[in-house]
Amino acid sequence: MSTAIRHLFYRPESAELSIWFAPEGRRYKYFDVPQSAYEALRDAPSRGQYFNRAIKGHYRCTKIEEESSRNRRRRRLGAASS
Repeated sequence: MSTAIRHLFYRPESAELSIWFAPEGRRYKYFDVPQSAYEALRDAPSRGQYFNRAIKGHYRCTKIEEESSRNRRRRRLGAASS
């Protein structure tokens, strides 16, 4: 278990890796990440060390603002209940 990384989510069809960082829960999305890099991060004894060595600075990324992700989730939920 990593103290730096709270949660990972990988979307293989688009090669996007989302990482939630502890303790604040900041979320970043990384693009064009090979599945092998995601699996290595997921299985690393220290996710924070692996992230700093092999992910950070190697892939284009963007910070996902909490409000925008909440709005998307609400729209999806609203569409599903209509």
